[in-house]
Amino acid sequence: MQLYNKLSAEERAALLDQARQKRLTLSFYQYAKIGNPQLFRDYLFIHWDALDVLGRIYVAHEGINAQLSVPQENFQAFKDFIDSIDFLEDVLLNIAVEHDRKSFLKLKIKVRPKIVADGLNDHTFDVTDKGVHVNAVEFNNLLSDPNTICIDMRNHYESEIGHFEGALTPDVDTFRESLPIIENDLEAHKEDKNLLMYCTGGIRCEKASAYFKHKGFKNVFQMKGGIIEYAREVKELNLENKFKGKNFVFDHRLGERISPDIIAHCHQCGKPCDTHTNCANDACHLLFIQCEDCAKTMEGCCSAECQHIHNLPLEEQKKLRKGKCHSDKKFRKGRSPSLMYKQA
Repeated sequence: MQLYNKLSAEERAALLDQARQKRLTLSFYQYAKIGNPQLFRDYLFIHWDALDVLGRIYVAHEGINAQLSVPQENFQAFKDFIDSIDFLEDVLLNIAVEHDRKSFLKLKIKVRPKIVADGLNDHTFDVTDKGVHVNAVEFNNLLSDPNTICIDMRNHYESEIGHFEGALTPDVDTFRESLPIIENDLEAHKEDKNLLMYCTGGIRCEKASAYFKHKGFKNVFQMKGGIIEYAREVKELNLENKFKGKNFVFDHRLGERISPDIIAHCHQCGKPCDTHTNCANDACHLLFIQCEDCAKTMEGCCSAECQHIHNLPLEEQKKLRKGKCHSDKKFRKGRSPSLMYKQA
């Protein structure tokens, strides 16, 4: 029985073009005790592959974290399958603001030690003692309260292109880096301020809110469903949108627009721009912001050196990157001295 992908990304992209199906991009997570993650992973693969589900899903003993794409015509069957699993029944499905047929090109379900790399020892605190979930109306009210400190629990490359008005945006590369920094910076406000957190879809705040309560913070709140759910509620209820810019997403879109504001700049020329791309040099794949003019001039590369390599014969490129290119490198958001306008 096939329990892995046989098609390349290019082959899958061609099939998606031929099918011309409408596809929904969505995400969900759930913390739960999974006795045999590998068995659960295979069970998911068999059923989702039959429904033409594509995406990146992590399964661990502590639960599941899923970002995926499903044909619109198969959505109800997908939802029925999810609801048939006890701990996933009626789980919040974060439907994307913008959809793209090619947001994902493969079905990858991986067993991991954790569904989010938080660096925490879960045995040292009560992970179920979480902060108060708030909806968009409550979030806006708290954000307007002068007694509230709003924290962006995402990384620098995410908050750079979009964040809530007045939010603190830690300049970190990983989620695990942000936790001690936030605790240290807000040490004096553990009891007298509201700690209001948000992230992309809510999963990082689930663990972080319990951690901060364990560390002595008294009034901890988190946006239910993250920025994705906030954007949906704002549109549905015609609320004031206090998020400015784009929401970074971990698929081929690399972002979905929440407001018309462009708050970032091209890392190469400094023009207003919030379009992320990966360096066209496959041995680099650095994530950076690049405007259309620079994309043409630099051929999608982050530096003159990468542009030179990108234009070499393919066989020569392969020799240069042998042993250096990793499948996950695309999602390692490095900083580079060659990017003149990268925010420090």
